[in-house]
Amino acid sequence: MTTEEKRNVLTVNPGSTSTKIGIFPLGENAVENAITETLDHSDEELSYFTGIISQLNYRREKILDALVRHEVAVTSIVAVGGRGGLLKPLASGTYTVSDKMINDLRAETRGSHASNLGGLIAQSIADEASCKAYIVDPVSVDELEPVARISGCKLFERTSLSHALNTKAVAKRFAIAENKPYEDLRLLIVHLRSGVSVSSHVDGKMINVNNSREEGPFAPDRSGTVPAMALLDLCYSGKYEKKELATMLFKKGGIASYLGTIDMRKAVEMVNDGNEEAKIVVDALVYQVCKEVGANAAVLEGKMDGLIITGGMAHNPYVIERIKEKLSWLHEVTVYPGEDELQALYEGVERVLSEKEKAMVY
Repeated sequence: MTTEEKRNVLTVNPGSTSTKIGIFPLGENAVENAITETLDHSDEELSYFTGIISQLNYRREKILDALVRHEVAVTSIVAVGGRGGLLKPLASGTYTVSDKMINDLRAETRGSHASNLGGLIAQSIADEASCKAYIVDPVSVDELEPVARISGCKLFERTSLSHALNTKAVAKRFAIAENKPYEDLRLLIVHLRSGVSVSSHVDGKMINVNNSREEGPFAPDRSGTVPAMALLDLCYSGKYEKKELATMLFKKGGIASYLGTIDMRKAVEMVNDGNEEAKIVVDALVYQVCKEVGANAAVLEGKMDGLIITGGMAHNPYVIERIKEKLSWLHEVTVYPGEDELQALYEGVERVLSEKEKAMVY
């Protein structure tokens, strides 16, 4: 059977300096037989663009070139799944890319982020392949219970922006391993990446999660929750513009602000080399993650069927072992290292193609 005769699902996960793609042939061994590649984008290449959305055609052409290298015809693609971006609050699920969604992604109504390109690229390639485009569990999945929305000040409401794609995927994989429906499990899931999401799951919904852009534990490049009055003083100090402060908190905060790197491997190397400051900072990240887990354990009333750690940082033995040491009293820890977001995108699209689920409307 030639490549053209296969029924391939293309998945696209845009990041700030790379675009990851997966080519999954439909069938029982789709994941094992998948082709994956990370297309890196240098600072020099990206410097020619005025913003994220303007990179659309550049990234699309990189993907099409990759398909040629792997001898995969565009006509063999039966569906394209893109990572969902900063859209309006949505229920969990797989969504057909629509004109309204494209307009919202282009307008960046909830902020600028590389994930906004996921649906746009998916639709662009789907048009050429004469197939449908989807997004799966975008970062704006919002299933918070009412009490979780209360911030403590009536002017502000807590909102849900998280690593929903991977979080939901590992929840469902854990459920399969336990031979139980996801909807019947009470789960506490920790996603450790450039941002940290800690979430509680009940009745198949993510009823509580910290917005990893602005609250919760600090991470490699995010500050997480910071002292409010100190931040207020800094805002009115006259030393910084709003954009500078946003960058300080969201792109140059966390580990980067203390140790000058966003690479946790380098941070742990510094610890192993005897750097005392690095040890305190890395241990503080673990400390804050475990505090957030404790808070979510309270949300679950101490009743849970699984405590799961996932994300890129879950590959780091130093971090994982220390988290396990602090949480062993609470529940056995299950680790799914890495994001596997390309696989998660495929699984979401496949559920629609096989009619296990209906595609949702944006």
